[in-house]
Amino acid sequence: DLRYTTIRCIFDKRGKFTMPKRMTTVPVEVGKQYSVEVTGLGHSGEGVARVEGFTVFVLGALPGDLATIEIEEVKKNYARGHLLHLERPSIHRVSPPCGVHNECGGCQLQTFEYSAQLAWKRRRVQDELERIGDIHGVEVLPVIGMEHPYQYRNKSQYPVGLRDGKIVMGFYKRGTHDIVETPTGCLIDHPLNTKAIKAVKVLLNEFRMSAYDEITGTGLFRHVMARTSVSREEVMVVFVTNGEEIPQVELLVSKLCSQVPEIVSIHQNINTRRGNIILGERTRLLWGEPVIRDRIGHLEFEISPRSFFQVNPVQTKVLYDLAKEYAGLTGTELVVDAYCGIGTIALYVADQAKRVIGIEDVPEAIEDAKRNSALNGIRNVTFYTDKVEERLPRLVGDGLRPDVVILDPPRKGAEPEVLQAISEAEVSRIVYVSCNPSSLARDMKLLQPLGYAAKKVQPVDMFPHTAHVECVVLITKL
Repeated sequence: DLRYTTIRCIFDKRGKFTMPKRMTTVPVEVGKQYSVEVTGLGHSGEGVARVEGFTVFVLGALPGDLATIEIEEVKKNYARGHLLHLERPSIHRVSPPCGVHNECGGCQLQTFEYSAQLAWKRRRVQDELERIGDIHGVEVLPVIGMEHPYQYRNKSQYPVGLRDGKIVMGFYKRGTHDIVETPTGCLIDHPLNTKAIKAVKVLLNEFRMSAYDEITGTGLFRHVMARTSVSREEVMVVFVTNGEEIPQVELLVSKLCSQVPEIVSIHQNINTRRGNIILGERTRLLWGEPVIRDRIGHLEFEISPRSFFQVNPVQTKVLYDLAKEYAGLTGTELVVDAYCGIGTIALYVADQAKRVIGIEDVPEAIEDAKRNSALNGIRNVTFYTDKVEERLPRLVGDGLRPDVVILDPPRKGAEPEVLQAISEAEVSRIVYVSCNPSSLARDMKLLQPLGYAAKKVQPVDMFPHTAHVECVVLITKL
């Protein structure tokens, strides 16, 4: 970056050209205050400002804010600061309905007017396709938002801690593991999750349970997870413990069920490992049903404590309907669902395809997929437990020629071997379901020289009030 570079010389004493020596100067210092205008948002929802052209990320700032900030960290190419004073707030700034928004690390954008959130997410997708993917001339459609962008999360995981001798539960403060309590409940959580978590906290205090200490590795309760079936209005509760035995567990379970009659399943997950991973390897049923059931469109799914299931059921149906529409199925096609997870998309499109193959490397997810296939009476889907980058090239090498490939990769995107196999199979249509615009843009750039081009890019707001955005992209072979 030459914006902060002084070129000392270009020619040496003999007049011969030499590479310039560069001195980079950073115009900000830790602890100093600056008046800045915020012009954009970073990938994590922090404001982006510039001091003499140098990029500064400001937590809590919004585009259009004129603010006084204090620098707290300086790197080679950017700095980070925090908001001290709003000299002139953005016209899109609103009062957050959540009382702990400024402390909690869950929602970054509650102070940003919802329509402005959607506009920014659209621009972010467009910018990254152009900047990373070198893709121009493809319109990114307006983001499909929610009519009621609160109370949408059907799964909540609350860390358990101890403060002033009492059990506390909430979410981590930004950048720390300090627990911020939510007295009225989290506004993006489903109300039944909130009801269950509140009851658990009261009972843990009543029974004088111990909370896990990350430093010493002692204490029993680490997390409490709640999962709600929105279609049935039923709740599953999972106690994550640092040990096998829960004192007075039968009485605890009995009281919890009487206080929250919507609970139909209670599990204990044992996690004795040090570190930040929430769930351990072993889970046992304490009371009730082993699973809960929920619906996406015409399909029903069994959800166990460890199952992956989209957390926003309203927008999940929107996302899957788009994927099905873009697949353009007529009933004669062979479809591959790469990175299929528990098979939700594979099963969702199966009624319009001749045959569907799902590939996923997590054995538990494939077991869920097979069980849900049987639950819904679907017989034209085959699931493989394998890495997509290994199984798909092998299938193509054996002569498999899919008509449509649905890509729903993790945040890091698809492996190059997967894209190459799609090209070798001469797949005519790809439906890319992306949770990360950056990796989507990178994969699009890799697909271009293989003869593929994006036709439609439709973002969907799966996680309102956060910086995340998902996209469904129709890609066709030229």
